[in-house]
Amino acid sequence: MSARLPPLALYVHFPWCVRKCPYCDFNSHTLHGDLPEGRYIEALLQDLELQSELIQGRPLQSIFLGGGTPSLFTSAAISRLLTGIRSQCTLAPDVEVTLEANPGTIERGRFADYKGAGISRVSLGAQSFSDVQLQRLGRIHAARDTRTAVEELRAAGLTNFNLDLMYALPEQSVRDALADMDEAIALQPSHLSHYQLTLEAGTVFAGRPPAGLPDNDLAADIQLRCQERLAIAGFIQYEVSAYARERQHCRHNLNYWQFGDYLGVGAGAHGKCSFVRDSVLRVERSVCAREPRRYLAQMERRAQMPQRRRVPAADLPFEYLLNALRLNEGFESSAFEMRTGLAFTSVEAQFAQATNRGLVERCGERWRATAKGLNFLNDLQGLFLPAPVGSREGHLSELSGTP
Repeated sequence: MSARLPPLALYVHFPWCVRKCPYCDFNSHTLHGDLPEGRYIEALLQDLELQSELIQGRPLQSIFLGGGTPSLFTSAAISRLLTGIRSQCTLAPDVEVTLEANPGTIERGRFADYKGAGISRVSLGAQSFSDVQLQRLGRIHAARDTRTAVEELRAAGLTNFNLDLMYALPEQSVRDALADMDEAIALQPSHLSHYQLTLEAGTVFAGRPPAGLPDNDLAADIQLRCQERLAIAGFIQYEVSAYARERQHCRHNLNYWQFGDYLGVGAGAHGKCSFVRDSVLRVERSVCAREPRRYLAQMERRAQMPQRRRVPAADLPFEYLLNALRLNEGFESSAFEMRTGLAFTSVEAQFAQATNRGLVERCGERWRATAKGLNFLNDLQGLFLPAPVGSREGHLSELSGTP
């Protein structure tokens, strides 16, 4: 098989929030004092310059400004950032540029300025349309703020927007969840992310779980009923938690799930990039300094590039399938080979086992998780975990043909 590079995207991380949500395990920090806006934008551009060798002549297909809360930054700062990115990178003609925003941190009218800066898509963290639930979740906005933000998006001409919505919230019934869903659908987003509240390690909720969380059966019932409501409204589920109107998929997230490449700049940002050496594909992952002050100091001194490590060939099947099996349409075996540099025969035994257990199915050249497989996705993905280190040595050379 011939090795070639996948598409390239850019993720930019903004680590500050007005207040840390008790369920959040992202690299976000409560803002104390003034926002170091100018310093941080310059640090981001310095970070991108230090990673320029990873671009390898590819245009950026998408840019995602995530957090934290990117909407704490002014439109002038975002404009400076995007101008700097354009000076260092080639952008695809139809590049998708997404800004994550919390409804409670948007000043009236600012969306028009963000659009003028180059934003083409917005992802709003609505989470719920119940003020009681928003308070339980530690959110700083009310339901009316989300409605107002959507009005401002439309006034600015930003009709391509996503709403994040959570379910299986404390004391939530199926009726409550459907009411949330109906409110979200009524705002006519182009995309909706619907995900279950989970207790992630290291969060406040993990240490002190909220009372009244739905059990697994009720959570599954909520998910199913909401999926039915979304389908009736014309939303197509294309990933475990992602629903979109026709041709409104999030291209940036699709690139993740299809094991494309992405640069990661900003405090705690992760990246994944591929190289071809002597017709052999090599995959590396990178991570930037997590703590914002340390990150700023490093970038200002040009002291350190993001830490990079090669992904062992034995780990690549799991890393690819961890993402690809989340997609409703699945993947083609040729895509597996192109993105990992491995022959599909290296995972045929696991796919045979998964097929026998009813977890995957083959449709022509495509493999995808069955309904049962999606319900037991962790079990399905676990079949492709690499062998223990002690038993890898022979397997590694068999898979990759390289040390």
